[in-house]
Amino acid sequence: MRVAPLALVGALVLAGCDSGDVPSPAERQQGEAAQAPVTANAVELRGDGMSAGAEAFYFAAGQQEVETALAAALGKPLRSGENAECGAGPITFTDFAGGLTAHFQKGRLVGWNWHAPQDGDAPATGTVTLAGQVQIGTARSTVEAASGFSKVEGSTLGEEFALDGNIGGFITADKVEMLYAGTQCFFR
Repeated sequence: MRVAPLALVGALVLAGCDSGDVPSPAERQQGEAAQAPVTANAVELRGDGMSAGAEAFYFAAGQQEVETALAAALGKPLRSGENAECGAGPITFTDFAGGLTAHFQKGRLVGWNWHAPQDGDAPATGTVTLAGQVQIGTARSTVEAASGFSKVEGSTLGEEFALDGNIGGFITADKVEMLYAGTQCFFR
């Protein structure tokens, strides 16, 4: 009977598939154990996702759940839209008070960027932070001394840096202007 060998080959092929983008269940449990909950009106950004209030989301979490938790922490979304011309494929974005933009593809969280609020934005009802010392407005000297800091050489977007390889950012006028993780729509 050839069904058993075919089933074994199929299982091996599937076992070899790994997008590399989504943590395994074991990695998720390890990460969740290490992450302290944040207050109900706070969002903490991480290189593999974010926490909003009592909920933690890895990249690949559902858009509706993420947006609901972010709205509970920061207030209703300020605006949303889509950029169909991203190199990674169409990106849907949702902006929240506090300068947070969440990026989605096919209904899944794929990235975020955090920047100064835009003129005319409603004030945030909560706070946005990045796990660690580096925040929007952090001085260059503090960023350069942070664990895992490296300059992105040859960036066409300005003074770009990376932290531990999974968080990026930009420095303008000797301060952090933007931080990001995951899929972005930067045109280099």
